[in-house]
Amino acid sequence: MIDDLIIEFDKGLKVLFSKPKGSRPRPDLHIEDTELTPDEKKRTIELMRVNHAGEVCAQALYSGQLLFNPHGERTESLKKASKEEIDHLDWCNTRIHELGGKTSLLNPIWYTGSFLMGSFASVLGEKYNLGFLAETERQVTQHLTNHLNKISKKDLKTNKILEVMANDEEQHAAKAKELGGIELPHQVKKAMSLTSKVMTTLSAKI
Repeated sequence: MIDDLIIEFDKGLKVLFSKPKGSRPRPDLHIEDTELTPDEKKRTIELMRVNHAGEVCAQALYSGQLLFNPHGERTESLKKASKEEIDHLDWCNTRIHELGGKTSLLNPIWYTGSFLMGSFASVLGEKYNLGFLAETERQVTQHLTNHLNKISKKDLKTNKILEVMANDEEQHAAKAKELGGIELPHQVKKAMSLTSKVMTTLSAKI
């Protein structure tokens, strides 16, 4: 277990301080960038910083869940989803820097908290673990859909990235339910939503 924790610590450092390398090309590569007003660019940077922080949380969440998860089909499913989240992390990071922005300074805090939550969910058992994952991905999909309504329609590149991310997250949620994830109690969902609100509010500014 000590060796596993050391590996996870190293993985966390790479997520937080190294440039992520996804396995899929950016979905907006064929789209030309458009001129945005300063306000439009500022708004996009803030929203993409929130999305990047969310992807940092996703990496930590999956790492925590995989730390205690038994081997099998469910583990392979988590690994596949985690790999796709690395793509999201890469796309968000690159787009933020293209627009002249920076990622959130609070990412180490978000990573630590998400890793602990993922580990706790995994210890509770597979059905709770998968249920927590399904609800997380459902809420992330809602955030991305909301962001699509806020980002300038002229920004075709960012919109395309978010569309693909939202589709991936929706599939992750569906897969978690298919593998046996249970519906979480309302109080747990509400607590997750409030925690997410704190993260998104602070990450947009810091």
